[in-house]
Amino acid sequence: MKVRQQLITIFENNRGSFLSGEELASRLGCSRAAVWKAVNALRAQGYRISASTNKGYVLEPENDVISAAAIKRYLGNLADRFDIRAFASVDSTNIVIRDLASKGAPEWTAAIAGMQTAGRGRLGRSFFSPSDTGLYLSILLKPDMPADEAVRITTAAAVAVAQTIEEVSGRETAIKWVNDVYIEGRKVCGILTEASFSPETGGLEYAVVGIGVNAYEPEGGFPEAIRDIAGAVLTERQEDMRNRLAGGILKRLYLACQDLSSTITLAEYRRRLMWIGERAVTQGALQLEGEITGVDENYALKLRLDDGTEKAVRSGEISIRRK
Repeated sequence: MKVRQQLITIFENNRGSFLSGEELASRLGCSRAAVWKAVNALRAQGYRISASTNKGYVLEPENDVISAAAIKRYLGNLADRFDIRAFASVDSTNIVIRDLASKGAPEWTAAIAGMQTAGRGRLGRSFFSPSDTGLYLSILLKPDMPADEAVRITTAAAVAVAQTIEEVSGRETAIKWVNDVYIEGRKVCGILTEASFSPETGGLEYAVVGIGVNAYEPEGGFPEAIRDIAGAVLTERQEDMRNRLAGGILKRLYLACQDLSSTITLAEYRRRLMWIGERAVTQGALQLEGEITGVDENYALKLRLDDGTEKAVRSGEISIRRK
């Protein structure tokens, strides 16, 4: 496994360039037979690696396999701030990070996968996480902040996702309060933040931010239950897209978390907020109906009620009521 991990790092740093088996063996400190075996193992994982007589091996440019080495290429000088664990498939990246947090993992440990078998969304809902078309990542944060401000983590993540999607796809995004990212009226990303609280201080001990992005539409389309609402960032595969998305999201979230009270992040969130001027109904313990006017400085949703008063909704779900 160690040879394989080192080999993909070398390939990612020399993507599109041929490397001889002799050179790879020398750099890895192993035999050429071990290189050949590792290459075949990587191919089995989905990496497109070509071989040519007298030239050696080359990682083809159009690869879109999630890997820690590839993601770090897009993190630039922030790469060393992250401990990235990449997986082909896991039950849930949030579960992976919660387990690592319980063992003392440092802040900015990230689990990134191409498939989840037990992904979850908000309110315990299942989260559709198929293989090869989505990006599923969870990040461990340890912010020094009171528990009632934890929503700032989720909103910072939503802005980071929206900005990254716009950069790599050229498409406009919108944010549904409080944590979903949309393109052209279809949901392309869901975010779930889970927190552990300190019984001594009442503040956050740590938070796990889980992000699921539909990079492409799955073969055969989305399941019927979500077909009318789900969308994808791209209609056709692009080179290294999921690693580009992961790197961009991690980098932007890291920078945003240096000041979670930033007015810049708030402005970016407000600029993308969906359904301004629409009539919404809240669900849950607090049931209100009114016109969405925006969010306040603490990211509470502002509703103008029929009597002209304005209420701030801090949690729960909303639905739009159209005539």
